[in-house]
Amino acid sequence: MAKDVLCEVNSCKYWGTGNKCNATSIYVVSHRGKQAHNSEETDCKTFEPKI
Repeated sequence: MAKDVLCEVNSCKYWGTGNKCNATSIYVVSHRGKQAHNSEETDCKTFEPKI
């Protein structure tokens, strides 16, 4: 996995200082099956809201 995964979604429980993602793994899915053509066609399923 990438050494530094950046994320600006500070409402996620995995968000850390410096926009670092603290999740142990990242799960990204496509809206178009396996073929995405840009980032707008994808979603991070790792997201969990902060409580």
